[in-house]
Amino acid sequence: MAVIFDLKNYRLGFNAWGLILFIAIMLPNFIWFFLPAPNDILRNDSVTPNIDMIASICQVLMTAALCVIVNQKSRKINLSPRIISTIICCILYFVSWIFYYIGAVNVIVILGLTILPCLAFLIFALDRKNLFAVFFAFVFTILHLIYSAVNYIA
Repeated sequence: MAVIFDLKNYRLGFNAWGLILFIAIMLPNFIWFFLPAPNDILRNDSVTPNIDMIASICQVLMTAALCVIVNQKSRKINLSPRIISTIICCILYFVSWIFYYIGAVNVIVILGLTILPCLAFLIFALDRKNLFAVFFAFVFTILHLIYSAVNYIA
C-alpha cells in the first residue's frame, strides 16, 4: 500500500518565505483598514458570520502551517513554475486592490480580491509540499469564496 501522507517528512521549523507571502498578501488589507476606499462595500456587515469565523480559523491555521511546518522533502525556493504562479497571483491581487480603490467595484474585482490570494497560498503550499497548509488553504478558499459570493456577488 502506498503512503500518501508521510508525517516523518514534516518537522517544526521556520519558513521565512511563508511569512513573507502572508505579509505581502495582508499588506493591502492593512492599508484598507486605515484608509477606506471610496466605494467601500467590504466594510458592510457580513451575512455569513459562522462561515467567516471558520474561515478565519482556517486562515490562522494555514498561516501557521505555512510558517512553522516544513516538509523536509521540499527543495530550496527557486523560480519554479509554481513560485512564478504565486508571484503572478500576488501581482494580480494587488491590481485588484488598485481597481477597488479607484472605484471599479464589480464581480471581477471581488473575485480577484477573493480567489487570487487563496490561489497564491495554495500554490505556494503545493510548491513547499506542505499538505497541512494545502488542506487549510483549500478549506479557507472554499469558505472565502462562499463569503464573497453571498455577501458581494449574489
